[in-house]
Amino acid sequence: MHFSIPETETRAGDGGAAYVAYNIHVNGVLHCRVRYSQLLGLHEQLRKEYGANVVPAFPPKKIFTLTPAEVEQRREQLEKYMQAVRQDPTLGVSETFNSFLRKAQQETQQIPTEEVVLEVLLSNGQKVKVTILTSDQTEDVLEAVASKLDLPDDLIGYFSLFLVRETKDGAFSFVRKLQEFELPYVSVTSLHNSEFRIILRKSYWDSSYDDDVMEHRVGLNLLYAQTVSDIEHGWILVNKEQHRQLKSLQEKVSKKEFIRLAQTLKYYGYLKFDPCVTDFPEKGCHVVVSAGNNELNFQVRLPNEQIKEGSFKVTRMRCWRVTSSVPMSNGPSGSSPGKSEVKLELAFEYLMSKDRLQWVTITSPQVGLPAHQGQQWKRMGARGQLRGRGQDWAQCGVGRAMRCVRPGTASLSDTSPLQAIMLSICLQSMVDELMVKKSGWQHPQDVSPAGKWGAAALRTVSKP
Repeated sequence: MHFSIPETETRAGDGGAAYVAYNIHVNGVLHCRVRYSQLLGLHEQLRKEYGANVVPAFPPKKIFTLTPAEVEQRREQLEKYMQAVRQDPTLGVSETFNSFLRKAQQETQQIPTEEVVLEVLLSNGQKVKVTILTSDQTEDVLEAVASKLDLPDDLIGYFSLFLVRETKDGAFSFVRKLQEFELPYVSVTSLHNSEFRIILRKSYWDSSYDDDVMEHRVGLNLLYAQTVSDIEHGWILVNKEQHRQLKSLQEKVSKKEFIRLAQTLKYYGYLKFDPCVTDFPEKGCHVVVSAGNNELNFQVRLPNEQIKEGSFKVTRMRCWRVTSSVPMSNGPSGSSPGKSEVKLELAFEYLMSKDRLQWVTITSPQVGLPAHQGQQWKRMGARGQLRGRGQDWAQCGVGRAMRCVRPGTASLSDTSPLQAIMLSICLQSMVDELMVKKSGWQHPQDVSPAGKWGAAALRTVSKP
């Protein structure tokens, strides 16, 4: 997850007095608005619980009203503070930090705590309706869905809730995995768009975990439904003979055998993304990227229309970064906001051969965004890094988060450019899973309950 504070707002308080609000974004999307005093309260609580030596430095108070330059300086300092807390192996997964973000999200969206019915989709289109509180966190909602489905507690950790956007053909474009610091009901309803849904899917990459899931009837049904859906939407490649065999197994309702056969097929367990542009093997090539099996798979259309395919293993990536840029717009005073084009890129440094590293870039499609007068945008760097010996890198860490300066940022309704961020998250979670297995853990639920075994697992096993 990439935290940033790309913008500030001057707002009116309850008594009418103006104050500066700092907009916290997660993966480039607004999560909450908070005041300096609220972040100071979080800081003091963290110091009380974990000690001054653990908690990063916090921007000091000012006696007088801040000048615009001082507001900008404080914004940068608070952004660095939030990033440092999130990346800390203890603070970043603490209930104090997560509960602060959940409360701030609910207050920002002005959604009161009340009982509601939330609709969660399964891969086969079935709708599961659960009664929850608007203030229920992701873990609570996941457990409510599992209870409604009679999914055993020891299998909950194999599944997660994902925010997706339904496409015209009935498929889904993945936005992100719902996190422990957000409220699923608030996250989906605040978008005010019925195309956005919450779906339940397996949360692991290693297909060997399928054996555990298939031991229980409900787990088997969920995995079977997801596999059928992925095949129907073309995420898993099937030739005519394989299609005939799968159809025969479906008619016999041989679900385990169906999954076993699907496991042998190309792109089983992969997430497929919308077309992007890459500079590999040459600039301007259109590419369809799939993530799975600890790799990014490229299906590249060359300028001569030839199709080439290749894979980039996570264990051979030294580091990666997500960058964003929007041309600066300077219109005359009073001019109407125009449209700027935002472009997001994922770039990773790859060990092509012994002693030869090369950067490979994936660019998401551009979308139009409001351009405000005097708006300035900077390149941002959301980075992941692997360090190790030889060709197998041993450790991963996330560095600078998404960064843009002054009003204007990608809205969640424009999901195409967010593919770069989602790909970055896929890389991170693959590394997490590799680190978990390297540490000796055998199952997702051994690390953390209710599907929260991603970043927490990495932080547990990757201490120096």
